[in-house]
Amino acid sequence: MFELDRIDSHATRSYQGFKLRPGRPLPFGATRVPGGINFSIFSRDATACTLILFEKHALEPLVEIPFPHNFRIGNVFCMVVFDLDFENIEYGYRMDGPWAPAVGHRFDHSRILLDPCAKAIGGRDVWRQPDRPTDVYPHRARIVFDDFDWEDDRPPEIPIEDLVIYEMHVRGFTRHPSAGVKHPGTFAAIRDQIPYLESLGVNCVELMPIFEFDELDNPHINPETGEHLVNYWGYNSIGFFAPKAGYAATGRLGMEVDELKNVIKHLHRRGIEVILDVVFNHTAEGNERGQTFSYRGVDNRTYYILGPDGEYLDFSGVGNTLNCNNPVVRAHVLDCLRYWASEYHIDGFRFDLASILGRDAKGTPLENPPLIEALAYDPILAKCKLIAEAWDAAGLYQVGRFPDYGRWAEWNGHYRDTARRFLKGDEGQAEPMAQSLAGSPHLYPWRGPTASINFITAHDGFTLTDLVSYNHKHNAANGEHGRDGANDNASWNCGVEGPSDDPAVVALRRRQIKNAVAVLMVSQGVPMFVMGDEMGRSQGGNNNAYCHDDERSWLDWGLLERNQELVRFFRHMIGFRHAHPVLRSPDHLTGTDRVGSGFPDISWHGVEAWAPDHGHGSRTLAMLLCGRHAKRGRVPDEMIYVAMNMHWEAHMFELPRLPPELGWYRFADTGMPAPSDICEPGTERRLPDQHAYRVGPRAVVIVVARVSSAR
Repeated sequence: MFELDRIDSHATRSYQGFKLRPGRPLPFGATRVPGGINFSIFSRDATACTLILFEKHALEPLVEIPFPHNFRIGNVFCMVVFDLDFENIEYGYRMDGPWAPAVGHRFDHSRILLDPCAKAIGGRDVWRQPDRPTDVYPHRARIVFDDFDWEDDRPPEIPIEDLVIYEMHVRGFTRHPSAGVKHPGTFAAIRDQIPYLESLGVNCVELMPIFEFDELDNPHINPETGEHLVNYWGYNSIGFFAPKAGYAATGRLGMEVDELKNVIKHLHRRGIEVILDVVFNHTAEGNERGQTFSYRGVDNRTYYILGPDGEYLDFSGVGNTLNCNNPVVRAHVLDCLRYWASEYHIDGFRFDLASILGRDAKGTPLENPPLIEALAYDPILAKCKLIAEAWDAAGLYQVGRFPDYGRWAEWNGHYRDTARRFLKGDEGQAEPMAQSLAGSPHLYPWRGPTASINFITAHDGFTLTDLVSYNHKHNAANGEHGRDGANDNASWNCGVEGPSDDPAVVALRRRQIKNAVAVLMVSQGVPMFVMGDEMGRSQGGNNNAYCHDDERSWLDWGLLERNQELVRFFRHMIGFRHAHPVLRSPDHLTGTDRVGSGFPDISWHGVEAWAPDHGHGSRTLAMLLCGRHAKRGRVPDEMIYVAMNMHWEAHMFELPRLPPELGWYRFADTGMPAPSDICEPGTERRLPDQHAYRVGPRAVVIVVARVSSAR
């Protein structure tokens, strides 16, 4: 009652029965205020603005309210509308201004525009919900009431070096019928599978884009079936502040915000962080031939990088490029990320094509990009992980050179490429692989190994099973005549292209998968793998399945039973990494003994101890980590020796000599049949020969040194 007595809770004028007063310019968007809703939107060059209100789902507007001249402050139109039933209202804007594409203006009063700051967006409340042919406003801004009860939740703030990241597509994770969940393909269903994630040992999920997007926005046809393809991955945002309603079981009820918050809260309870894959390099509006639904109609010259004749400069590969270092756009991105960090308790962000964030208004790379610097030093984002995909579609490749300001990590594309080539036995990879195992100090000499997000597979490219099953991409079903997807995958099919029932081929592929995860989990840096790799998921050789909402992209949970051997190997390798802090150094190892242990923190070996062979023809590599150096010498750990033989012949590796009280115990040998290939961490068995170990063809062996016992 007290709030209703405030002076700013009273209208100063009315329009067609709606009570109004001048609004507040900040925050942008639609915000609840005493007695009403404050609507605020920026446009530098619009000459007038009209607020359009709809009753929810109505085809025709309820009212169109022009902003009075005195309801504009600077370049911000702001107005309070009182007595609205905000749960049953949708809103948009019309902008008046010049239509002059040659100088960048594309104002069109006939279009109803989505608020760039909309916290919820209707129109695709249910996944693949068809358009209504007569709908003049397909993507509709809605008003959110932030009243979710987080209880005592707070982000876990796990040190980045301790993370094991599981990259996941929200729908694909549980859409397959074998998932056995009540609401397949939704945020809610992730909660049902948290026990699985916990048992696997991952402590961070990286969600592929969950900002609202239009899954029907794909012009291509599957030539194999004649069906329309979809925008399945979601790298084509409609709005940056709104979660994807079609990913929510409650989306048709407008409850997607609470549903997403609820699953984040439950992930946090189990010690699992949430990183969002965010796309600030472009929007779904495309180039001049694309649709206009928001930014283009609100202020085209501000939001997009344009050429001298008003054309769209495309550094993203999809038609337009967001003008990220314009001060207004920079503030927009910051506001968005602050909102997700504060209102959704998000733990970090992975930035798609992040090199675009460092281009100026003409597209030129900046030496000191304001947005990237602002994100690094922002006080609200201070505990969030910031991860860059440090390249863009126009050839700017910044892995190892991305402006970091002491905060940014990177998807390490060099690690991916080196590991793939080393694992398949290419020449000249021993030295690069050693660098990658050590946390890529050649790329990040001042930043430490935590700057390196290590991965061998991700959503973009082959799955791990396909990496060892195909020499070539098989993307015909994408309807792009084979033009899409990378041609150089550094893959090896182990002798047969595609599925095989040859026992020797099957065994070799399984061993190569184990080799990959073993190498990944003993590397300094932060390991990441993609959903389903642990179960042997295949996409049939498709290395760009962005358009397939079918079993090609869904995780078949029946694989959990059929490929228990792989799942067990992944689980124990992840457990081994968690059990040994020496594998998770926050600083680069130096190859020196800084704690008086008698061993350097890291040392390199070959088939002879202390004699590494990094020559061009070498396909063998061994590494010794001294546990006394773990976590800057503050945490005790065991010594770990890793022998990697990517040759097609077996080799005898001399083991480094230990102090008399210690002995070598075998944890894993990918050349052995299950269950002898790996053991539960802590149950390793003493080697009968303490001087040498025979490492089979294309195999990885991991042993630990501990006080000898009668085992």
